[in-house]
Amino acid sequence: MENLIKGKDSIKNEDSLKKRYFYKLSANFLGLATNVVIQAVIPRGLGPAAYGNFNFLTNFFNQILSFFDSGTSGAFYTKLSKRQGEFKLTSFYLYFVNLVALLVIGFVIITRITGVYPRLYPDQSLLYVYLAAIFAILTWETQVINMIADAYALTVSVELFKMFQKVAGLVVILILYFQGQINLTNIFFYNYFILLLLLIACLGIINRHGYSFLLNFKLKLAEIKKYIAEFYKYSHPLFIYSIIGLIAGIFDRWLLQIFAGSSQQGFYSLSYQIGAACFLFSSAMAPLITREFSIAEGNSDRHSIAVLFRKHIPLLYSITACIACFIAVNVNKVTLIMGGNNFKEASLAVAIMAFYPIHQTYGQLSSSVFFATDQTRLYRNIGIIFMLISLPVTYFLIAPNKLYGLNAGSVGLAIKMVLMQFLATNTQLYFNAKLLKLSFWRYFGHQIISISVFIIIAVFSSMLIGRIAIFDKKILASLFCNIVIYILFIVSLGYNAPVIFGLNRQDVSRFFDLKTYRIKG
Repeated sequence: MENLIKGKDSIKNEDSLKKRYFYKLSANFLGLATNVVIQAVIPRGLGPAAYGNFNFLTNFFNQILSFFDSGTSGAFYTKLSKRQGEFKLTSFYLYFVNLVALLVIGFVIITRITGVYPRLYPDQSLLYVYLAAIFAILTWETQVINMIADAYALTVSVELFKMFQKVAGLVVILILYFQGQINLTNIFFYNYFILLLLLIACLGIINRHGYSFLLNFKLKLAEIKKYIAEFYKYSHPLFIYSIIGLIAGIFDRWLLQIFAGSSQQGFYSLSYQIGAACFLFSSAMAPLITREFSIAEGNSDRHSIAVLFRKHIPLLYSITACIACFIAVNVNKVTLIMGGNNFKEASLAVAIMAFYPIHQTYGQLSSSVFFATDQTRLYRNIGIIFMLISLPVTYFLIAPNKLYGLNAGSVGLAIKMVLMQFLATNTQLYFNAKLLKLSFWRYFGHQIISISVFIIIAVFSSMLIGRIAIFDKKILASLFCNIVIYILFIVSLGYNAPVIFGLNRQDVSRFFDLKTYRIKG
């Protein structure tokens, strides 16, 4: 009871959404800066083939964990956001997470005993298969603990530690690089170190703020049955979706590995990592917006959900598109900086995948509405349809000519990912707009117009820099100046035509009013 009271008192004193977003975004900014260096070091140290193997294996086990998740993490986050004093809910879900971890390790052991592992993991060492499985488990467990902190509105403390974690990770990877110790084994152990550091810190922060769910770790059989029934009701519509997602997710990378090899796997992996940088703003806001959606739905307040949707999603989409369009236009320089000469062939895949996170913004935030309003069946049906469509599309784009494919390798997979993302997320948007009584065509038109404008500005700024002779063969200097000019154009555009960012004049006025946007403790 004492813990429950502490939890309720903490809820009253929770940080504002604006403050939590500020710190999460700050951590993401620092993360972007450190990741730029890390992602420029790891591919160089490993080379395309080893880098491709690392991403192939980690993706394989991430897909398996996504299958076991089957939407339960989304259910857990929304339920905990509504019932923050119910510590046994957290204890139950952590039991589930650890059970899944044991099942995944057991799966690897079975593939080894039965001798099927060479077909599941083509040209991969069994040692790296085990290391990848452990890495995926640690990643998932860390994400779950981070969800708990966000649900308890402890984002500020966690994000402050994340800043330290990212700097520590950068120092470690630079030491490995300059000592010539970048190899697959060390990269796996490097990631273990970073994840365990964050995992332990999050547990400490949660416990220190009075959410001592560890003291409520013992569950009665009746309580276990109650939670199983609750999660089953919420997530069982996603079971078929998760099976097809597992097949589609593994099939993409497995087919690329079989038909194109580890180097093409490495090219695609680099394009995916660079594209992920465009997701900076949206990934910072998504869990916070999901929490607010859940609380509003718990209060039967659909109007507030609509206001949050209208206020944040077009803006976050525009910011993501702004970054993506710049990368796509300047892809040769970006690829050379991030991957080095060995990854020159990845440029086209990078240019295409730069657009993937744009609609990932709509996808993640739209799915939050589905989860918050318990529309998991509709979410499942939309996902299943597009995943089934994607399977033959993947084969056609990646398979060799003699097997009636285009043999497009990493470029083909990049095209498939962007195309399916665009179609699926706009379908989700249609149903969410209908639910929240918003105009679908307004949001769809905004997507097309904003991308077109940003590409024009990116091309113009690049041409402007290209005409300055001093920047010839000075890639870093020319790219930096290009970014500065591009940002100046974008800020000017945002001030004079805020509709491009889904804003109006009032929003812009509030933005430039420092008193309105002062972060309060």
